[in-house]
Amino acid sequence: MTVKIKVYSDYMCPFCFIAEQPLEKAILGKDVEVEWMPFELRPYPNETLKPEGHYLQSTWKQSVYPMAKQMGIEIVLPRVSPQPYTHLAFEGYQYAKEKGKGNEYNDRMLRAFFQEEQDIGDIEVLTKLAGEIELDQKEYREVLDTRKYKEVHQKALKHAYEEANITSVPTFIIGDTKIAGIHSKETLEQIINKEISTQKPDFLGGLTCGIEGC
Repeated sequence: MTVKIKVYSDYMCPFCFIAEQPLEKAILGKDVEVEWMPFELRPYPNETLKPEGHYLQSTWKQSVYPMAKQMGIEIVLPRVSPQPYTHLAFEGYQYAKEKGKGNEYNDRMLRAFFQEEQDIGDIEVLTKLAGEIELDQKEYREVLDTRKYKEVHQKALKHAYEEANITSVPTFIIGDTKIAGIHSKETLEQIINKEISTQKPDFLGGLTCGIEGC
C-alpha cells in the first residue's frame, strides 16, 4: 500500500528547503505519495522579518549556513527586505497542484527565493516562475489577480493550524508518524519502511483449504 507523506512548510523557511534533499533520497524506489502542505509562519498583517535584522543574521550564521554546508546544499539569505508574504505563492500552489505540478512548483518557489533571491511575493515574479515549469502564465496570473484559490488556501491553513496541530516547519506526517525538523535520509527511511510494513495486509491469517483442495 502507498504511504502518504505530508510535508508542512513555508516558502520563507530555509530549513524547509534544506529538508527537501534527504526526503528526496529517502523516498527513492518506495511506494510513497508526497504532498506539500501550506503553512504561513507570519501571515498578513503580521510583520515579516528583515534579512538585515539581528535575528535572521544570527540564525543563519549559527544554524542555516553550517547545516547547508554540511549537507552540500547551496543556499543564501535572500536580500529581499522585508521578506515577502507567501499567501499569493501558496494560492498559486493550489492551482499548480490542480494541474499536477504541485511538488514541482513548490521546489521552484523555494529555489527561487533561497538560491536566486527572487521576490516571491511579487505577482510578476510568481507568474514568470510558473511559466518556467510550463504552467499557463495567463491563466496563472488571472488566478492570482482574482484570488480564485483564496478560500482553498485558507482552508488548508486552518487544517494545518487546527486539525493537524502544526506549530513549526518543516513538519512531516509519514503515514501515522509525525516528526518536526530536518532529519537524515536514514531516519526518514526507517520511518517510511516501518509505515510500509504496518500497512501490509496479513495474508497468512486468511489462507484456508477446502474439501476440493488448496
